[in-house]
Amino acid sequence: MLTIKREDPKAKNPLERQQNWGEYYLPFSEEKLRAQGSRCMDCGTPFCSTGAFVSGSYGCPLFNHIPEWNELVAKGKWKEALNRLMMTNNFPEFTGRACPAPCEGSCTVALHDSAVAIKSIEQAIIDKGFEEGWVVPQPPSRRTGKRVAIVGSGPAGLAAADQLNKAGHLITVVEKADRIGGLLMYGIPNMKLEKHVVQRRVDLLAQEGVQFVTNTELGKDVTLQQLQADFDAVILCTGAQVPRKLEIEGATARGVHVAMDYLTQSTKHILDERSLTISAKDKDVIVIGGGDTGADCVATALRQGCKSVVQFGKHAQLPQERAEDNPWPQFPYVFTLDYAYEEAKAKFDIDPRRYSIITKKIVRDSAGQVKEVHTVEARVIKKSSGQVYVRELAGTEKVWPADLILVAIGYAGADEKLMDQLGVVHENQLAKAEYGDYRTNIDGVFAAGDMRRGQSLIVWAIHEGREAARECDKYLMGASQLP
Repeated sequence: MLTIKREDPKAKNPLERQQNWGEYYLPFSEEKLRAQGSRCMDCGTPFCSTGAFVSGSYGCPLFNHIPEWNELVAKGKWKEALNRLMMTNNFPEFTGRACPAPCEGSCTVALHDSAVAIKSIEQAIIDKGFEEGWVVPQPPSRRTGKRVAIVGSGPAGLAAADQLNKAGHLITVVEKADRIGGLLMYGIPNMKLEKHVVQRRVDLLAQEGVQFVTNTELGKDVTLQQLQADFDAVILCTGAQVPRKLEIEGATARGVHVAMDYLTQSTKHILDERSLTISAKDKDVIVIGGGDTGADCVATALRQGCKSVVQFGKHAQLPQERAEDNPWPQFPYVFTLDYAYEEAKAKFDIDPRRYSIITKKIVRDSAGQVKEVHTVEARVIKKSSGQVYVRELAGTEKVWPADLILVAIGYAGADEKLMDQLGVVHENQLAKAEYGDYRTNIDGVFAAGDMRRGQSLIVWAIHEGREAARECDKYLMGASQLP
């Protein structure tokens, strides 16, 4: 750590990579990976591998054995590193690509230097495992005869399926989309997670005995009662699919779309060459919402050939270093130039993000098509009493030309109408099932992932899927050997 500095994988040229949909970074050499692994100090108390809550969450909720596989990589013991990695994480090829790495924010080295490149090493281990043929189907040696239906094939559902299949149960995953993977397939764009990576894992699970049923929507194509009749237990992992509404004038104008609808259609176009009804080509694009989904919209719009792209965030620009109220080992909320913003800056010579912006209204033309967006700058004011309010700044009003508006302001929760139809008790638009227990009010029916927790990270979804699988196994067998 004292002599070797952190390095990240080299990214492809930001202008050139906009011409295709491939992953935007280049792999590390083995020599560099071993050097990066050697930066890990094998701390007496490794906060990186401890998912916990202390004034916010920190560390990895999967409790990955991070120092152990870092040391094994440093010694060139790749197969042993893979074995340690797979003990706690069902899908490191997903987290290594699309997780924001709270483990790195809690790395002890990050107290005084740049964190160990945990995420890059994790991805390299699993990719090497597949390349070398070490990752092979491992169907269970015995079957219990118990049948479990899992509704939803995102990371929570797939993790639950993998664990319960390992326990010997007969697993069927029911998915309403035409492909398996949930947001892994259709919510995360190709340049961050190529879809053959998702399909490779789905194929492996199928070879191990997991059955997949697509184009089947719970509450429409199949009822919960039918699943209960055919299976011994059901786990609901349908996600937090209800987007927050943009409650402003003109929000229903033609040309205003939910970000996830846009990203989903874009991926389907790439995979199946389906026609695009939402395209950024030759358009002035406004993205409302400052998070990762908004960034993915920016990157997608660039690849579709937009005329311009701007992203509005209601919060102020993040600081260059940790703020006092964001101490280690919390995830560091600091300014970074994400892949999408690097690409936009390369093309238009400016970072597309605009901070502390409130969108006031959307104006449409005589045909009902969006033509412009009205905004005002604002500041968050905190009184001595602790009360916080937002003050709009007079004289900062602005009108932005717009042909396409993508709303990326997050999700309100799970589908309340569906939960009512199923008879699942819910609260604050989430299925009511205690953390660590995951049982709903219906006997034999469990809920996990974003449907229970709310919009969160891939790593938390996998964690909940694993835990729900263990509790379901206990329900079926009276005890469980699952971790």
